[in-house]
Amino acid sequence: MDEIFLTEHGRKMNEFKGNKFITGTKQNYLKERTKAFALRIINLVEGLPRSRTADVLGKQLLEAGTSVGANYRAACRAKSPADFVAKMGIVEEEADETIYWMELLVLSDLVLKSDITDLLDEANQILAMTVSSIRTARTRKK
Repeated sequence: MDEIFLTEHGRKMNEFKGNKFITGTKQNYLKERTKAFALRIINLVEGLPRSRTADVLGKQLLEAGTSVGANYRAACRAKSPADFVAKMGIVEEEADETIYWMELLVLSDLVLKSDITDLLDEANQILAMTVSSIRTARTRKK
């Protein structure tokens, strides 16, 4: 299901418009949302107990979770629709990997699932928006 983003005037925004791949309002919204997500990941990792397992899982989570926003910013500067799809594919992989590391933290009893339910939900929403954007871009490319 494609997510629909509206401008402040209630108009539907297109993913591709002219030479720009994402309209400014949607682009800024996702940039800010992925940055806020990265900050929440940082806070989670900083709050982990000190142990060898927590350090390893935390490092992996920190790398994947903070790279979501960085790679999204790179996708916003894509040179072509194919470049956009490729870069968004990296965002998809990193978001999915972030979910994996959070799940391992829960399964290894390093964090309570109830403590990161909202963060897991945000990761899944970012992943879903990314997949939707990739599908839309591939469809429009044809």
